[in-house]
Amino acid sequence: MKLQTYEELLHSKYRLSLMLYLFLNMATSLFFMLPINKGENISFSLPAMLIVLLSLLQLAFWILKPEKKWPLLSFTAFIMGGLWAWLIAHKSELIFYFDGSFLLVSLMAVFFIGTISLNEHLLAFCLHIAPPSLTVMLLDRGQHPLTLLFTITLPLLGFTLQSLMQRRSDHFTRRLLFQLYEEKQTWSDLSMLDPLTGLYNRRGLKNRLENLLENQAGSHFVMLLDIDNFKSYNDNYGHAMGDQALTRVSAAIRDAVRSRDIVTRYGGEEFLVLMTNVNASIAMKLAERIRQYVLDLEIPHQFNHRVSTHVTISAGIAPIIEEDFEQAMANADRALYVAKNRGRNTILSWEELCETNLIPAPVDLI
Repeated sequence: MKLQTYEELLHSKYRLSLMLYLFLNMATSLFFMLPINKGENISFSLPAMLIVLLSLLQLAFWILKPEKKWPLLSFTAFIMGGLWAWLIAHKSELIFYFDGSFLLVSLMAVFFIGTISLNEHLLAFCLHIAPPSLTVMLLDRGQHPLTLLFTITLPLLGFTLQSLMQRRSDHFTRRLLFQLYEEKQTWSDLSMLDPLTGLYNRRGLKNRLENLLENQAGSHFVMLLDIDNFKSYNDNYGHAMGDQALTRVSAAIRDAVRSRDIVTRYGGEEFLVLMTNVNASIAMKLAERIRQYVLDLEIPHQFNHRVSTHVTISAGIAPIIEEDFEQAMANADRALYVAKNRGRNTILSWEELCETNLIPAPVDLI
């Protein structure tokens, strides 16, 4: 799960909290319009109507514009808290028998709205309850100070502690997600690298190739390289020495090419170099430089005596035409086959094969 996805989840929760908050305000204000005593009519007070209207407008906006990420919750909570303070003051003047119970019920209704819908938003909760709480304490005129103080303090204290715990939980979740994302990236990078040589493997090549063909226009060439008589090297020197030779050859190839070229261990002793933004002449020069770098390693190879007494490579080069990488691979493979037949330690291009009409059928190399 990416951090961006987690942020989208938080925004979704934020949006749902605001919509629930608006709905509860609207429902509760409609309840406050109902008559308290028998014989009374429905009271369409201005503050109650404003709460309903404001809630309906914002609900419609959030339903029609779900992608918006405006931080409206705290501002909305402050406005609603002020309207609730006005509504409580207005309603208390209409009550014939005033014993303070209305103030307590009103205060509990306001706290109920905030506790249910704003349980992860401490600032919005405080802005929501502050105006009604002050209004109720002023209207009570000191008749029930302890009851009101307990009614206000206990939920506020519990809500604050819950909010602090939620913040710690969110912080831990973010840190854990970030750590997991970093580890995923590390493992993804490792899965695209050959463990012996540190070069890209076929999966890494595929990933880089997709980015290259999508984002870089120009002329690109594929070069397939193969260590000459490597089976004999392994059979006579052992696989440990063979691994050392592969490691040194891979380093020489990487040093010979440019930083933007893509070097891949394509098979056991076979390598692939993807040369980007080059022409045929530069591609051949790079290939020749690779061949010379490997020869200059002077890795002893007595069983390569027909070519050299050291480890050598042969290579075939072909251009990528119309982003057809598979066809370029096949052409480079055929050029490599002919290069080996010509005595090894040789670089051959597909264009040269076409010019001399020496195009062979595809053959698997051993």
